[in-house]
Amino acid sequence: MLLRMSSVVQTGRAWLERARALIPAEDRAVLVSPPALVLRFLRYTMATEDKRATPSDDVDARDPELVQLFAEVVHQAMRRYFRAEVEGLDNVPETGAALLVGNHNGGLVSVDSFLAVGAIHDRHGVGRAVFGLAHDFLFHDPILRRQATRLGLLRAGRTGAHHALSRGHLVLVYPGSDLDAFRPFTDRNRVVLGGRKGFVQVALREQVPIIPVVSAGSHEQFVVLTRGDRLARLLRLHRWARTDVCPIVLSIPWGISLGFVPYVPLPTQITVAFGAPIAWPELGPEAADDPAIVARCYERVAEEMQATLDRVSAGRRFLLGRPHAQ
Repeated sequence: MLLRMSSVVQTGRAWLERARALIPAEDRAVLVSPPALVLRFLRYTMATEDKRATPSDDVDARDPELVQLFAEVVHQAMRRYFRAEVEGLDNVPETGAALLVGNHNGGLVSVDSFLAVGAIHDRHGVGRAVFGLAHDFLFHDPILRRQATRLGLLRAGRTGAHHALSRGHLVLVYPGSDLDAFRPFTDRNRVVLGGRKGFVQVALREQVPIIPVVSAGSHEQFVVLTRGDRLARLLRLHRWARTDVCPIVLSIPWGISLGFVPYVPLPTQITVAFGAPIAWPELGPEAADDPAIVARCYERVAEEMQATLDRVSAGRRFLLGRPHAQ
């Protein structure tokens, strides 16, 4: 037992040394400080310049060494803290472009995305690049932008997605974004894509398959009391922060608070299911300009994702997950 603990301590120290070498002290001080992150978010909301002016679609900025560093932490979190189950990894191709489309959970702490990417890295190695589309905020601040791009994050939008897919990479997108990630706790087993169909147009234009990535349990990390749609409209938050919600949540350690602060996720069991690829080989790139076709494709993806979520969430118990996952 003592030898095992000693080995864990030594491994942790070695990991921290690598982190110190890869991430400048100035950046580390910001990344691990919720107050510093909140201050930067406030600066973002108050900025008057074009918040999308900074380029943020450079796929060559991804740093495999840094990605590997964080993949090791994610791997341990998957096994020990979230007791993760992963299904359908064979549906993720070893090579070639594909658009991974997920249901979003957990507000600002996107454990679902970390676990999905971590599972792919465990199977295919860090060389199989997965680029996630993220909120503008991460690319407005120079420190956050530097580390986000090194980890393979691109600004949410079609430009970055097209760029990565054209290079043969995987792209992970959560169309429901804030509407999905902050849906009320009572709706935790619903897929809320919010009618946002841009991902379908990207897939059609790039002629790549869509792979649904559905997670269950990750919306039990905290409790969303209300999404705050009406309050967000009243405060005009879309203009200031590019969000359509103003959530009130219950989380550790903040208790009842606004949902725009990082928190400590509860140790909920999480299941991540990669669905069979969805493709429309009979449709050409021009189909992306036909609203009726796009709507039909969107409905198919949404229905298959909801069917998967219904299946993997059946019989779940709060935090404990499905009985066979214990």
